[in-house]
Amino acid sequence: MSRKPRIKPYHEPGGGWGATIATGKVLMEQKVLFKGALALYHMNKPGGFKCSSCAWPDPSPEHADPLVICENGAKAVAWEITAKRATPEFFARHSVADLSRQSDYWLEQQGRITHPLFYDRDTDHYLPIEWDEAFALIGKELRALSNPKQVEFYTSGRSSNEAAFLYQLFAREYGANNFPDCSNYCHEPTSQGLPPAIGVGKGTCTLEDFNHADLIFVIGQNTGTNSPRMMTELHNAARRGAQIVVLNPLRERALERFQQPQSVLEMATLRSTPIATHYYQVKIGGDTAALKGIMKAAIDADDRAVREDQPRVLDIEFIQGHTAGFEALCADLRATPWAAIEKQSGLSRAQLEEAAQVYLKANNVMACFGMGITQHFRGTQNVQQILNLLLLRGNIGRPGAGIVPVRGHSNVQGDRTVGISERPSNEFLDQLQKVFGFNPPRDHGHDVVHALDAIMRGEAKAFISLGGNFIAASPDTPLTSDAFRKLILTVSIATKLNRTHLVHGRNSLILPCLARSEVDRAPNGTVQEVTIEDSMSVVQASRGVVAPASPHLRSEPWIVASMARATLGDKSVVPWEWLVEDYARIRDKIEAVFPIFQAFNARIKVPGGFRLANTASERIWMTPNGKANFMLFPGLDEDKHQDNPDVLWLSTLRSHDQYNSTIYSNNDRYRGVYNQRDVLFLNDKEIKRRGLAPEDRVDIHTVSSDGTDRVVHGFKIVRYNIPDGSCAAYYPETNPLLPLSLRDPLSGTPSAKGIPVVLKPQSTLKN
Repeated sequence: MSRKPRIKPYHEPGGGWGATIATGKVLMEQKVLFKGALALYHMNKPGGFKCSSCAWPDPSPEHADPLVICENGAKAVAWEITAKRATPEFFARHSVADLSRQSDYWLEQQGRITHPLFYDRDTDHYLPIEWDEAFALIGKELRALSNPKQVEFYTSGRSSNEAAFLYQLFAREYGANNFPDCSNYCHEPTSQGLPPAIGVGKGTCTLEDFNHADLIFVIGQNTGTNSPRMMTELHNAARRGAQIVVLNPLRERALERFQQPQSVLEMATLRSTPIATHYYQVKIGGDTAALKGIMKAAIDADDRAVREDQPRVLDIEFIQGHTAGFEALCADLRATPWAAIEKQSGLSRAQLEEAAQVYLKANNVMACFGMGITQHFRGTQNVQQILNLLLLRGNIGRPGAGIVPVRGHSNVQGDRTVGISERPSNEFLDQLQKVFGFNPPRDHGHDVVHALDAIMRGEAKAFISLGGNFIAASPDTPLTSDAFRKLILTVSIATKLNRTHLVHGRNSLILPCLARSEVDRAPNGTVQEVTIEDSMSVVQASRGVVAPASPHLRSEPWIVASMARATLGDKSVVPWEWLVEDYARIRDKIEAVFPIFQAFNARIKVPGGFRLANTASERIWMTPNGKANFMLFPGLDEDKHQDNPDVLWLSTLRSHDQYNSTIYSNNDRYRGVYNQRDVLFLNDKEIKRRGLAPEDRVDIHTVSSDGTDRVVHGFKIVRYNIPDGSCAAYYPETNPLLPLSLRDPLSGTPSAKGIPVVLKPQSTLKN
């Protein structure tokens, strides 16, 4: 097949044969066709391993298909069990300077790292190092620092509950509460926005609720790429007649039509199922305006019912018995002009009134949302407006109704549950002290943006990463990278080579770990299990099934425990070696610190695991006033207002062959983009208004007032169905355009879905 860059519109449905062929192709490309097929058979099943990709929950074992997989989950498995290896010989052939000139895709294509490595400044190469030597170096550097708060402990959502618990335990016994976490980049507005409203920072639904919903909102979320297994639930709901209302700037193929790969009939007949019954292309930055328009129309309808002495259309009994702030919300909505709502949302009053009628006619309503909602300057308040809509008709805490944050990485929610938080509660710290016998630090630490601030100011001296690709994921990439190189120590626990390993501190170590799909044996030879919490609060065991890529790999819990032992020495009160000999011991300690995990080890033996308690699901509101609270959003701008008529609002997004910062190929099948990533999606009107043509090349500049010129060069214009005033491009390529200062003040989440930019003719400079 030609590797020449091309644009070829994709006319097939999402999923189906396209997904099946892509799955087979990636297994062959990674030279693991039979090994991969065996692994996929065991993935997301009792006795097998949990997918390391998204956090979507598994169906109950009795209702599961023979294969509980999706295309992008298969890519994630193939990527980690690949036959390719990045050995010491590979690193001997390539200096860091050489590697830095390669693409992110090329770096990860080199395969699994087989040995622990340290950076040699004299030769500019990574060299192999023994594990004991690596830990001794880490311990020496950390003990030499004048203040434990000079260390940033970053966590990726791929780590298990057991590894994350030990990680926070290590950091806190060391003396730090600095926990920049990948959730800071994505769903922190959920974690901050929901507790004041309903008392919990998680979604309220279970997978079973999809079987009872009459209406499902999908807002700011490209389901077919970001959480493909969710398409099974939307597909089934559509086929039984549920309404599915999509609010999203781009037309995404899987949300239009989907062919279920597990459906023999659809695959054999080449048929597909329409998904969205209503598809509203909201402008970038217009989500809350649209939601306020729908709520305004609903309240108008309720007001008419009162005037005409008709039955109320809102759930007044629920509102009066369970909520506070309703009258203030009504006053705000009544005072908001329709003209302003239409202008900001990009939707007409008729469209929003239509959506409101669909909502008012439905008995059970679920609202699912993704980073198109959270990654805005007022992302936390965006989340709260979705909840306001649900509360108007009591759509929380009953079957087929509730809020569904579609979390990203597989255990990003679980990491938080077991203590990865820069703002720990006193109750948690008291319990940690009671169980382990040391006094943990009580001050608040750093999230991602405050960690980056500290690194840029030179206050942070060391950075330890439990998974992830921090540099590729970070905003203001050139500035971040320059500051990162001034650190004394950088440590990455990783499976494959990535950009962060090449933007390193004075001392740098790469510690290769087992992948989740690989067998992890205890010292006595038994196979260890870890646990994962999915996006609906279900905790399940995960047990690897394939042989490790190298005998030199170690598990994440073992690596964390070994770092802690080497750093803290005999002064530590934690029995690190004893804990990692049997992960059940770690789970006993998790249960002792967090009673929500009652009977932890016994309950994970039940096929399908167990769901953690969720008070909002029971209509118990753990808020200060004991009510579910309507939360006001003054005005309509969810991003900082811009008066410049040339400004476009840029949303950074993933390609279909991408998961977070991991790029599986340079294709984006559903959007018709092949063998290229330096593209900018723009509609015909905006192309012509700027005197451009499809395939012209432009430089993209951020509009900011801090004196820094943020620009990416030579992006190709691609004609796409996207609203006026909006454009989109892939990350991490466009992360240099995102200022660190452009972030939600309530959650700290960077505004990656709302960057003000202008286009200029291509310069002769290169990225």
